[in-house]
Amino acid sequence: VGFIFSCDSKGGSSSKPIDLKNDEQKTLYAVGLMLGQNLSVFHLTDSELDIVKKGLTDHVLGVKPQLQLTEWGPKIGGLARTRGQARAEGEKNKAKPYLEKAEKEPGAEKTPSGLIYRSLTTGNGDSPTANDVVKVHYHGTLTDGTVFDSSVDRKQPAEFGLHGVIQCWTEALQKMKVGGKARIVCPSAIAYGDQGRPPSIPGGATLTFEIELLEIKKGAPAPPMMGMGHGPPGGMHGPGGPAIPPRGGLHPSPPGHIPPPPPGHTPPPAHKK
Repeated sequence: VGFIFSCDSKGGSSSKPIDLKNDEQKTLYAVGLMLGQNLSVFHLTDSELDIVKKGLTDHVLGVKPQLQLTEWGPKIGGLARTRGQARAEGEKNKAKPYLEKAEKEPGAEKTPSGLIYRSLTTGNGDSPTANDVVKVHYHGTLTDGTVFDSSVDRKQPAEFGLHGVIQCWTEALQKMKVGGKARIVCPSAIAYGDQGRPPSIPGGATLTFEIELLEIKKGAPAPPMMGMGHGPPGGMHGPGGPAIPPRGGLHPSPPGHIPPPPPGHTPPPAHKK
């Protein structure tokens, strides 16, 4: 039984592709990807991945475990938090030169919150308030230039209420006028914080957005905040959905958490050799 897990890039882990012959096999491979996504917070090395695979294999094949899950399972959350915090601090330290350079760019303004705002095109319309619904195009990148989300690439503008997004967006959009474009740099404290939105946005990440304010819809009800993969902006989404987070985030499951089965679900018996 083979599963793919997320590893720390330092581990250099690689695996050979397998032949996925039918939909059932593809779905099982997707199970591995989902488990890997849940484990990404641990930033596993190759040797640690082998340990995880051993635990998984022992459980699936009904092999007697080497330790009691009731004793060691409660320690998982603590390990996830410790590793997540360490990575977040690393991300914040790595972003310092980027932030220093951004605030020195011509026309850049750094606000007391830490937002770095630079107007690219001055609009000639109204400016929104924190209670308005806006229609925008945006392009979001990490400090290394990786695009984590883009309504521009999707060719589909996004609409959302400014009272429901993270601080850097609420603050920046109120500086803009309809028809204007701006580039904003958001330190993690006013973006996704130390938790991030794995796997695309690591904890502690500084985010850069280029935004075009297309329209203000005063008095319009804010679009409902949707889950992963659906607009309007409300957290890290999969392909086809925007990724601007709500204020306070989407309250995802804690790091390392694998969602419980639905009510009434009876787990199947362990597979025997």
